[in-house]
Amino acid sequence: MLAGGVGGARFVRGVREEVRRHRPGASVDVIVNTGDDWWLAGLRITPDLDSMLYTLSGQNDEVRGWGRVGESERVSAELQAYGVTPEWFTLGDLDLGTHIARTAWLRAGATPSEVIARLQERWELGVTLHPATDDEVDTHVVVADPGAPGTDENAEGERELHFQEWWTRHRASIPALRFHQHGLHRAIPSVGALDALLGADIVLIAPSNPVVSIGTIVSIPGMAQAITASPGTVVGVSPIIAGAAVRGMADACLQAIGVATDAAAVAQHYGARSRVRHAASGIRGLLDGWLVASEDAAAVPVVEEAGITARAVPLWMRDLDTAADLARDAIDLALELRSRP
Repeated sequence: MLAGGVGGARFVRGVREEVRRHRPGASVDVIVNTGDDWWLAGLRITPDLDSMLYTLSGQNDEVRGWGRVGESERVSAELQAYGVTPEWFTLGDLDLGTHIARTAWLRAGATPSEVIARLQERWELGVTLHPATDDEVDTHVVVADPGAPGTDENAEGERELHFQEWWTRHRASIPALRFHQHGLHRAIPSVGALDALLGADIVLIAPSNPVVSIGTIVSIPGMAQAITASPGTVVGVSPIIAGAAVRGMADACLQAIGVATDAAAVAQHYGARSRVRHAASGIRGLLDGWLVASEDAAAVPVVEEAGITARAVPLWMRDLDTAADLARDAIDLALELRSRP
């Protein structure tokens, strides 16, 4: 699976449950977005990997939707009192333990892949997590800044915010002009990610943010090519239901890249998997199949006109059972497509 964020973690949990119930012997690998990562107070913070780790281990705070259950925030309060961390980004004490362990291992020479392997040894997750890349590819958001000097007398100034500031502090309320992944040009997919893709029977794209989660994963040089070269059938799940983002502010991200907040539009953005390269980008499309919500059944023929097999099914993951049902629908569509001559 390719996944990121809270919605991605819930979908992964549903896939794990479906596999446990009905598909004995199957293994599950998850390629996780690392574009949300950043350095804070000298610690390397990896929000999406940690969301996966905590959700799958049963340590996640289900009320808030993020962080560890039973948290305290005494250390974070001290860091804020010293002015080391901003007041809009609070880290729980248990969560800080994870960040400290990660940073200690990184500074001792471990790769991010080795670090997440050590972290997940603590609990029986039922899946194997892989960072999309072992290189630092932190996402920044370019926004308009009328007070900053422009490139010419008619240009409006711009400034960059780290994605975490734009997302957490401003709640994506400042319109994004574009996204900039620092270090992307020199990054490569992690070995675990490549091995998972090239050994897969099925590749699922979670209903994660198409721009800053899935988009960042796919933008890593060589990753899109590995997906198209995978022997696995690729099925994605729409993160849009009835014209609205399921979680977060994905609509603000889609607007920045000129894609409508629409299930069919996101499928068209990912593109049909094909041996024919897109003339503009040189990269093939990703999808063999696409699941849209029952509410968006009218989008099915639109998606299929783009060369992608589509089905309308219930997408709301209200609990573990409905998440497992969604996973079953995605896997069944992939198996159906694999059986075709």
